[in-house]
Amino acid sequence: MIAAARRAGADAADAVLARGVSLSQAIRLGNPEKLERAEGQDLGLRVLVGKRQAVVSTSDLNAALLAELVERAVAMARSVPEDPFIGIADPAEIAQGWVGLDMADPTEPDPEWLLETARIGEEAARAVKGVTNSEGSEASWSRSQFSLAASNGFAGGYQVSRFGLGVSVLAGEGTGMERDDDFTSAVYRSDLKDPASVGRNAGERAVRRLKPRKADTAKVPVVFETRTANSLVGHLVGAINGSSIARGTSFLKDRMNTQVLRKGLDITDDPLRRRGMRSRPFDGEGIGAQRRNLVEDGVLKSWVLDLRSARQLKLKSTGHGSRGTSSPPSPSPTNLSLSPGRKTPAQLIGDINRGFFVTDLMGFGVNGLTGDYSRGASGFWIEKGEIAYPVSEVTIAGNLKDMFLNLEPANDLEFKYGTDAPTTRVDGMTIAGK
Repeated sequence: MIAAARRAGADAADAVLARGVSLSQAIRLGNPEKLERAEGQDLGLRVLVGKRQAVVSTSDLNAALLAELVERAVAMARSVPEDPFIGIADPAEIAQGWVGLDMADPTEPDPEWLLETARIGEEAARAVKGVTNSEGSEASWSRSQFSLAASNGFAGGYQVSRFGLGVSVLAGEGTGMERDDDFTSAVYRSDLKDPASVGRNAGERAVRRLKPRKADTAKVPVVFETRTANSLVGHLVGAINGSSIARGTSFLKDRMNTQVLRKGLDITDDPLRRRGMRSRPFDGEGIGAQRRNLVEDGVLKSWVLDLRSARQLKLKSTGHGSRGTSSPPSPSPTNLSLSPGRKTPAQLIGDINRGFFVTDLMGFGVNGLTGDYSRGASGFWIEKGEIAYPVSEVTIAGNLKDMFLNLEPANDLEFKYGTDAPTTRVDGMTIAGK
């Protein structure tokens, strides 16, 4: 494809090929509900004619069709406006070699194993006293291969696999029903959590939510459970995305080398973590992956840059180019984590007289330009250092700049989601309730 593009008049080109297979089994109320297997492939070609570019994609790899696709791509590139910042990597910038990251389990599970795993998870959830219905349990597996080649001489590829189990159930009766869920996911099957413990946790979480109350409007400490605390990391890293910085649309655009978190705290992006959920040996532009502290000792140290945003800012790519088959590269992080603190979650909560423990967030009320934060939430009220009772239908609000400087993490960091944070406390947030 690249050779054909050069013959057709492209000055540079790159191409990605994504191939994948997936399998999932779902069960509800003890009965098999879904069996799906999917296989697919997709090829994307980007051509550059001077400072103009076009991207085309196809799932049909017929030779005649591909030849036509190349001609169309070059014709498209010649007709679009110029962009002074586009371009593939210089040959000196591309990765010349990389280490294995153990990202693909070589085994493919039997459908019956998936069904049994889903069944164990749902049975454990339904066995919890108070659970009255089920939304189902689903076990899944996938394996995909990503290959990238470019006219600058880069050629590389890697495989990734995913195993997962999710269980969702309901507790209570009539209008007083509550739902909750739990899940486990891993690169290797052997790293999945026990399905019975996943189901049991889903059931217990649903039962704990029964008979929620409204909270009073107040300004109190808010503690984010790990599954919600990771969203705070996502908001910070989203605000240092190179595209937003180059456009000047981020509330952190002028904060490089200044304090954005408490001293002692780091936010790390590590694409080289073995069996990491978002690990990769190189980025979508062939730049070698490397671990880096985006925030170090509380100080902002790096933007998240692909080649285009780096050129706009007169900087070097940080190896964060992410590439699909139907769009040009854009900046995207990999395995993100907030460094843990020293206190246990219980100690983090222990000195709070009145506060709110957040287990679920709803809505997307975050202003990337100002940092204003307002989201629907549910969880549990804290009284005298203890979890007191479930709370629903409240809004938590603040400004992310202040929230980041005030946040305090516990010591329970677990690499589970790809963006991970410990239980995290933020003082001085506003709770809008009754």
